[in-house]
Amino acid sequence: MVELSIVIPALNEAAKIAADVRAANQFLRCHNLTGEVIVVDDGSTDATAANAQDAGATIVVRLEKTRGKGAAVRAGVARSAGRFVLFADSGSCVPFDDCLRGLEMIRAGECDIAHGSRRHPDSVIVRPQPMRRRLLSRLFREAAGLLLPLPPRLRDTQCGFKVYRGEIARDLFGHCTTDGFLFDLELILLARKRGLRLAEFPIHWACDPDSRLHTGRSAPGLLRQLLALRHLHVS
Repeated sequence: MVELSIVIPALNEAAKIAADVRAANQFLRCHNLTGEVIVVDDGSTDATAANAQDAGATIVVRLEKTRGKGAAVRAGVARSAGRFVLFADSGSCVPFDDCLRGLEMIRAGECDIAHGSRRHPDSVIVRPQPMRRRLLSRLFREAAGLLLPLPPRLRDTQCGFKVYRGEIARDLFGHCTTDGFLFDLELILLARKRGLRLAEFPIHWACDPDSRLHTGRSAPGLLRQLLALRHLHVS
């Protein structure tokens, strides 16, 4: 049985993805976990898919065109077979060892979904975001908190490092319709409707200066998506 499925979405990450795959496989070996590394190429125009395959990814899913991070993670989770599923951003922003705390929390029955959180008091920020991104992220958090009934105990909804029970991940992602960056919020709303328990765990996090999210340019679209999620999930 596959214990842990690691899903890594990637868009034009040819320079990073091999290191991601090798780190994920090394983590599984070091901790004697039976696992799989699933890379989803979100319509890249570079050698992302080929480099992931050459580096030893178990499964490489190639989307024909760029559909968005949510669509990419959804496609990877659909192919997963693990008892647990970890979704991790490309670029090794968080060391894979940090997911052990999330797995421990789920196994101990503390929660059904464990979110890595940059805002956890025990987290270590190795390389912080630039000031402009921090300000825009704060505005986004405030807007999301005003428009959506998010659990107040979740301090960091957008961190790309989350652990799920496998069957829960496949159910939630199977009902998620958001293709873009706000898929995390829709998953939280779906989990809330199902009465699932969510908790945060500390991480070591380094900002990726080559992030594919440009918050300022995406702001109008993100606001429209927030309003769409409110219309869809808030009665």
